[in-house]
Amino acid sequence: MQQDEQIQGAIERITYYNEENGYSVLKIKPDKRIPRAQARDGTVTVVGIMPELIEGESAQFVGEWVNNPQYGLQFKAQQAIPVAPNTEKGIVAYLSSGLVRGIGPRTAEKIYDHFGDDTINILDTQPERIHEVPTLKPSLATDLIEAWQNNRVMRNIMIYLQGLGISAKMSQRIYAEYGSQTQQIVENNPYQLADDVFLVGFKKADQIARNMGVEPDDKYRLRAGLHFSLNELSREGHTFVPRDELIEKASELLGVDDVSALGIALKGQLTAGKLVQDTIHDDEVLEPYDAIYLPKYFNAETASAKKLRFIADSFSAIMNDHRETDWHKFLGDLTDQNNVKLSHQQQSAVTSALTSKVSVLTGGPGTGKTTTLQMVINALHEGNYRFSLASPTGRAAKRLGEATGETASTIHRLLGYSAEHGGFEYEEDNPLPVDMVIIDEASMLDLQLFNHLLKALQPTAHLMLVGDVDQLPSVGAGNVLRDVINSDIAYVTRLDQIFRQDDSSHIVSNAHRINQGKQPYSDNDSTDFFFFNIADPAECADMVVDIVKNRVPNKWGFDPIKDIQVIAPMYKGLVGVHNLNQKLQAELNGDFRTASTKLRGTIYRVGDKVMQTRNNYEKDVFNGDIGFIDSIDEDDNLIEVVVDDYYVDYDFSETEDLMHAYCISTHRSQGSEYPVVVMPVMTQHYMMLQRNLLYTAITRAKQLVVLVGTRKALQIAVNNNKVAERYSGLMQRLKG
Repeated sequence: MQQDEQIQGAIERITYYNEENGYSVLKIKPDKRIPRAQARDGTVTVVGIMPELIEGESAQFVGEWVNNPQYGLQFKAQQAIPVAPNTEKGIVAYLSSGLVRGIGPRTAEKIYDHFGDDTINILDTQPERIHEVPTLKPSLATDLIEAWQNNRVMRNIMIYLQGLGISAKMSQRIYAEYGSQTQQIVENNPYQLADDVFLVGFKKADQIARNMGVEPDDKYRLRAGLHFSLNELSREGHTFVPRDELIEKASELLGVDDVSALGIALKGQLTAGKLVQDTIHDDEVLEPYDAIYLPKYFNAETASAKKLRFIADSFSAIMNDHRETDWHKFLGDLTDQNNVKLSHQQQSAVTSALTSKVSVLTGGPGTGKTTTLQMVINALHEGNYRFSLASPTGRAAKRLGEATGETASTIHRLLGYSAEHGGFEYEEDNPLPVDMVIIDEASMLDLQLFNHLLKALQPTAHLMLVGDVDQLPSVGAGNVLRDVINSDIAYVTRLDQIFRQDDSSHIVSNAHRINQGKQPYSDNDSTDFFFFNIADPAECADMVVDIVKNRVPNKWGFDPIKDIQVIAPMYKGLVGVHNLNQKLQAELNGDFRTASTKLRGTIYRVGDKVMQTRNNYEKDVFNGDIGFIDSIDEDDNLIEVVVDDYYVDYDFSETEDLMHAYCISTHRSQGSEYPVVVMPVMTQHYMMLQRNLLYTAITRAKQLVVLVGTRKALQIAVNNNKVAERYSGLMQRLKG
């Protein structure tokens, strides 16, 4: 078997091409006869990872001959270099391959008939001469000239990138970001890819850099490792990291023992303003310590604290109007007009919303948050005050609107976010024209979104945060609701009296028991809370499927796909999100006769329940939105999804934003309510068995909760009240 051989030929057909990694199986007609490898039709099979080639063009392949037990002798290419076609068939096939929309075989033949075998050379050296071709539309000629030049540059860069072990799809992303400057930028600092190119990330950039021969202690690698460590920790909710902890994390990540080199790299990044250092005075730590921030979190934290303190200290028209209010009479008239009764706590919350610039209303399920909020809204209407209602997510905003009968939106939509301009319409120079903003589900509010909200508030505006502080904190960095509550800057009302409960209901009572550190009632002696004691993970997964498919629908009539939501603490394992999604899809929507397509190893089928996993303002769909696949168009590479009666088209390449939603994680369930929640609770989930996680999942259910697992796992979760510590300086900054 000989190494580093070369063959060259025209591509007859592309048998297989994987857009993820560039692996291709080609049939080529070699320029020189290779009797031992040629099939009856004269073609040779070439396999390997290479740029996406086009039928009709020629290429030179460098590699070795291998004998495949099933397919016989093949050429395994290590490198593929496109070569200009030099025959009539090759030139016509290449020009009509889709390079330019509108140029088909007939038009390509016209071009060849005019220039002959010199066509490619003329396009390379004198492209303007294409206008000489008789009857060729000027617009097509212009498009061909531009496409030809772009194609040549792109091909060379794609070959370069794939030579570094980068997949074809990722190479396309990189080229889309940098264009003709790609090679220069990558050679200068491959770690820049992690900052600029979507989905590259540090690990991929590091792999590319190592393939280029970059040393482990290279200054660019150390700098990028520090940033990556901070970004990873921000994914855990931290807005900063203590200096020593950051050095330790980066050292472990990079496999670098010389922490002094990391210290030098950190100093350089601080001097350059790429990172920020500040001193944190934590009440729970004796000595102040150095904290390292990514600039975006430092700026958001300092700006948020400054603006919120300014708002809290400013006067307002609402406060002025209520300086001499007889609150006993005011609240009595308000409740009489709306035929409701308010507890002393609820009355205090209504009063504080109108007399304090910043107020917080928190409490668990059934404690009357919605009723209290409705009375605040009614009081605002009575005073003809302008106000806005918003929530961090579309699902939560929809629930808020339904509960209050008022217009509610996402915070992004309230602030007029523009995907095209990448900014907000409402900010410091153009504040919201309102007297009060009320944010529901405020536990989901992360630091950066909070900062944008505060920027858009006039100093005279009131801010009311409503949410359950005992639920999971935001997915994004920060601990906003808890920090605001603990800072003493806001008037805080914590509702603890349960109103919404009946003797046969255990959802509300069990949620409060869990929150108080007590074991939930699991004796199945209720109408809405059930527990199946199963210890084996495989049996547990099967039981979850049976409950969703048969038991709950047969007994209560709920739709297994639309009404029942499975929530799992973890993604991996037999009772994790991934495996349960596969099993539930197979049982609930597994008919092979239904239209489907397989993309990146995942089968998408008409009728599937899917979730959007990041905000997409152009499509008007948001992280956590759930929809159902309505149609799949293989010709146009489109999947149509219905989200709340709104049809959204996804190109096949955009489905990385979709995941199956028969089962979702607890974090992704935040801000939503479902008729039925089914949840596995196993000791295998021990890393995620926390009180606030179990509490959050249970409080998503409106009518029925079914837990499957062990009482030991339940006990672990209830007893684990250690809310994962988040490094955040907002509370200290608010305290001043």
